[in-house]
Amino acid sequence: MTKIRTWSALAGAALLLAACDFTDDILVPSLTGESPSGGERVVIPPSNAERNPQPTISGTPPQLGQTTFQPEGVTQGQATGTEVGRRVERLRSDLGRLQASVGNDDGQLQGLRQQTVANATSYQQLIAGIQSKLQVGTTPGNPNLVAAWNQAQATLDQISDNVGQMTSLSNKVADDSALASFVLESVRATYGLTGAVDEDHRQLAVLEDEVNRTVVLIDRLLNELTEDVSRQTNYVGRERSNLTVLSLAVKNGELFGTSLANRAFSSPTHSRGAAVGNLSNRRPLVVIRFDRENVPYKEPLFTAVSEALNRRPGAVFDIVSIVPQQGTPAQVALSANQARRNAEQVLQTLVQMGLPSDRLSLNSTSSSDVGSNEIRIFVR
Repeated sequence: MTKIRTWSALAGAALLLAACDFTDDILVPSLTGESPSGGERVVIPPSNAERNPQPTISGTPPQLGQTTFQPEGVTQGQATGTEVGRRVERLRSDLGRLQASVGNDDGQLQGLRQQTVANATSYQQLIAGIQSKLQVGTTPGNPNLVAAWNQAQATLDQISDNVGQMTSLSNKVADDSALASFVLESVRATYGLTGAVDEDHRQLAVLEDEVNRTVVLIDRLLNELTEDVSRQTNYVGRERSNLTVLSLAVKNGELFGTSLANRAFSSPTHSRGAAVGNLSNRRPLVVIRFDRENVPYKEPLFTAVSEALNRRPGAVFDIVSIVPQQGTPAQVALSANQARRNAEQVLQTLVQMGLPSDRLSLNSTSSSDVGSNEIRIFVR
């Protein structure tokens, strides 16, 4: 943990976070901001993941419904010998088949719920194991963590398959609902037929009550199934984003937080490559100095962008590469190529962390005030 806590050394060597307090004026272009190219050292506070002794990347699985939906059955009646009586018998048979179908639907739903819960439990255990190892520190690309991550992804795919089966089942239940409505209308229409005896109407009344209860049962089944599908679909979507961030953490051997995609983003107002204005009048959120190999900027970058999004969920980020105007023309050209690659690397890192690409713009400029390639990230 010493390496994680000693951010001042990291900041002095590689990265400077401008105004780590993230006051509101940092999240808009500043007209009085000073150039960050000086030698000031800023201590980077530990991220939320570092402050949490038991960090959680994966979200809690949503609660599935607990209700069972078994029909009460159909009351049998005696034949009356009338045409209305024979129609009542046919409708009673239709209701019996409908209830049998609903019972099968319920059995399939309960089975899918059990599978989903088992898969979610296995997935959470895998994620917790990966996080625990990353929290105490490990080697980049640890093969054991890579294997666990692959297994977690496969388990999440199984949950997604369960959701797909639930969706198909909801379509089947919707068909049953339409059939139940038809049976109910047929029962009510039978009251108007001539040639019935009192026993026919008595049996019709019993049948109507049972059809009504079946209609209500199917509606409850469909509503609860729809809610299960909706919650599980959202959960799988969030976890896919979190797995992307976790894969980057496994690759680097250090723990990040949840995906930046799990934010209530507003509609983007800028696109990649948009003009960023006069940089001298803007204060950067982050400055990354690529003055040596393997600059460890990812964790501080994640923390900075997360805090910015907490303050402004609809923020757009300008990634600007600064090329030093020093040396021969050939050296300047080589430096410009390297700066471009660095900027693209930072952009891809943010995308891997879950930030949508339409929230990012990529630009470049040159300056005689910098001694090495820099990447500055501005918030709009």
